Amino acid sequence: MSEFLIPISIEPLEEGGYLATSSVLQGLIAQGRTIAETIEIAEDVARKLIESCIEHGDILPSGLIPSEKQKVRLETSIPVPVEI
Repeated sequence: MSEFLIPISIEPLEEGGYLATSSVLQGLIAQGRTIAETIEIAEDVARKLIESCIEHGDILPSGLIPSEKQKVRLETSIPVPVEI
């Protein structure tokens, strides 16, 4: 089994929840109530997109990097609710 690191962008939605997309993996769109849920859904969508490429003999996007070949550094902002 191979593992790929896929960059995603997560943004809050006006109506609540979050939306994840990827500039590398076209078709990756995931929406969830929380950031964690959105990431979990994005992982599932990404897996299905990659498996579909493999199944149909399509070339994988060039931006997909095998995880063992890349060091990971993550910078993000997290929502922290504080009662004032």
